[in-house]
Amino acid sequence: MPRYRLLVEYDGRPYHGYQAQGDLPAVQSSIERAIRAFCGQELRLQAAGRTDTGVHATGQVLHCDLDKDWKPDVVRDALNAHLVPEPIAILEASLAEPGFHARFSATGRRYLYRILARRAPPALDKGRVWHFRKPLDAQAMHAAAQILVGHHDFTTFRDLQCQAKSPMKTLDEARVWREGEQVLLTFASRSFLHRQVRSMTGSLAEVGVGRWTADDLRAALEARDRRACGPVAPAEGLYLTGVEYGARAATGEGE
Repeated sequence: MPRYRLLVEYDGRPYHGYQAQGDLPAVQSSIERAIRAFCGQELRLQAAGRTDTGVHATGQVLHCDLDKDWKPDVVRDALNAHLVPEPIAILEASLAEPGFHARFSATGRRYLYRILARRAPPALDKGRVWHFRKPLDAQAMHAAAQILVGHHDFTTFRDLQCQAKSPMKTLDEARVWREGEQVLLTFASRSFLHRQVRSMTGSLAEVGVGRWTADDLRAALEARDRRACGPVAPAEGLYLTGVEYGARAATGEGE
């Protein structure tokens, strides 16, 4: 039974997250329906990351085992045909190497967060950015973000419903920069706690707007207390942009 690896992008707005949840719309449910329509097979997809309600992806990675040895391009095109008109696209399909698992084989994940920092609301990017009406100091945010890099107890930036066994994580990269009216943040780690990226982003925005200093962010991290976290950034600005497997990365952008 061949195993296929799928690189997927989606707009998270219509869905209650990636994971299937009964009759609620979910990215997983939609792709599994497309597989059933394509080849009549009932299966459960495995994903590199279970994105929350409203979170987008340009580089989600899935795997599935199909009964027939289809050409990868046929799988990609057939699934895309059956996904119309949903905002989900199979960017690539390939035969997975032996032992590959979309989640457990992953050695790194990368997220992008987009903030539109201007008074006027977004017209074209509504639901795809965090509309922040005050100016943000991206340089101050970047400098403060370096405090978060490394191996830490991230309890402060961990959702109360997080099911991870430990709050200890290693953040490999945190970068903040400005492009026009947007402030962009990227975070890279082997894995993240539930809502860790949104929690860190919201706290960094407090630095950017001048309500917090870098020392305040450090104190929040060292408090190891969820109550020390700043406002949690909304889901609509967050994108899963890449999943790394060993030396190879599957990404939907140049990160």
